[in-house]
Amino acid sequence: MLEIQSARKVFYKGQADEKIALDGLSLKLATGEFAVVIGSNGAGKSSMLNAISGALPLDVGKVLINGDDVTDMPVHKRAARLARVFQDPMKGTAASMTVAENMLLADLRSTRRRLRRGLNAKRLEQYRERLSLLGLGLENRLDTRVELLSGGQRQSLSLIMAVGGDPELLLLDEHTAALDPRTADIVMQATVRAVDALKLTTLMVTHNMQHAVDFGHSVIMLDAGKLRLEISGEEKTTITVPDLIGHFAVKTDRMMLAS
Repeated sequence: MLEIQSARKVFYKGQADEKIALDGLSLKLATGEFAVVIGSNGAGKSSMLNAISGALPLDVGKVLINGDDVTDMPVHKRAARLARVFQDPMKGTAASMTVAENMLLADLRSTRRRLRRGLNAKRLEQYRERLSLLGLGLENRLDTRVELLSGGQRQSLSLIMAVGGDPELLLLDEHTAALDPRTADIVMQATVRAVDALKLTTLMVTHNMQHAVDFGHSVIMLDAGKLRLEISGEEKTTITVPDLIGHFAVKTDRMMLAS
């Protein structure tokens, strides 16, 4: 379960370029719920993910994971409870290490065991099994340095690494935006399988309206740091891309009337 309570964050407070990133944002996701987050640039999507991960301290408000208040928990401790996949395929992996070594680092993130002792035949077989789900042939490239992989392969590896530790919460920060359509589809299908199998509470930020329609149990729209729209249940199963675009149009009209 994830709960955000009245989160507020202001950048450059009291200055001419003051910006409200989160404006009393409250959000609650049940265990296993997969929510897709949409919103225009500057809506607060990245600020929300950064606040959840601990990278952005809140001015006011709380973040709870499975009922535990983690608001003041540092990033490195919070990382044991959540996983995040970024838009940039270069993030989340160590370029000079092999595929197998990267996966082991993810597995041992919260332990003190040594890398050499942990990289054994049993683990290597587990890694082959996990990677085979992607359909990219990475299960046959365990000894390949990550820097030699394509962007799509590297992003796919980041996803497998993120969910391999069975996190309580998965944050997807536009994780298919930099991929070609075929690879993006493969990564999304792998994402859905992982979320369903592990019953992961998941927040996926995207600008892809078709993904917002096709995936997840709910759609959340942020605007100016606030939750402006939430679509779930039967309404989510019937929503279309034009419907979502229409909600953006309504928001733009309101902004023009207010100006």
